[in-house]
Amino acid sequence: MDQGGVDKIIYKDLSYKIVGVLYGVYNELGYGFQEKIYENAIAKSLFENGVNYKRQAPYRVVFHGKIIGRNYIDFIVDDKIVLEIKRGDYFSRKNIE
Repeated sequence: MDQGGVDKIIYKDLSYKIVGVLYGVYNELGYGFQEKIYENAIAKSLFENGVNYKRQAPYRVVFHGKIIGRNYIDFIVDDKIVLEIKRGDYFSRKNIE
């Protein structure tokens, strides 16, 4: 039985560990800082929890088969999960599309 998508989580243990890190950072820092502050705290907490990650990993943006630019991913966790940090006053469906 599907429990709200829980059965569909691919890397369940790693995902829960990441969520724990994120809650820990938010619980300690609270609301109102710039994204970079949260990013620094998340990096420190991932390290302290023994989670491997790459920070600000570059990737090429391809359009019609041509490279048109380069962008950066906030975190790639354990070469499995992309973690993008967003800070805002609200969370909308646009943030995940």
